[in-house]
Amino acid sequence: MTEILTGIFALLAGGFAFVAAIGILRFPDALTRMHASSKVGSLAGSLALVAAAVDIGGVSAASRALIAILFLLMTAPIGAHLLGRAAAWRAGQKPAPRPQPQQPRPKDRSP
Repeated sequence: MTEILTGIFALLAGGFAFVAAIGILRFPDALTRMHASSKVGSLAGSLALVAAAVDIGGVSAASRALIAILFLLMTAPIGAHLLGRAAAWRAGQKPAPRPQPQQPRPKDRSP
């Protein structure tokens, strides 16, 4: 039964990685290519780690896979954000202006 689950998770990971590769090749600009690689790539990596944990078995493999998945899911959005900012900077786009702080409301002095 574990071989079947491992195969299913590995095929799903490979399918998502294939979709990410197609997205990298087909999307027109750096930001959309980065989106395809980071979002789908982190899911494919997570599924591959689940497949490895199921195949190896045991609490040690499952806990290591869980820690690696959490690390991957926490760092992939940060890396994608930084890559997007670098791509926008190289394209000559200026960052959006920061919002100005609102003026405090005057105190109500009605009786």
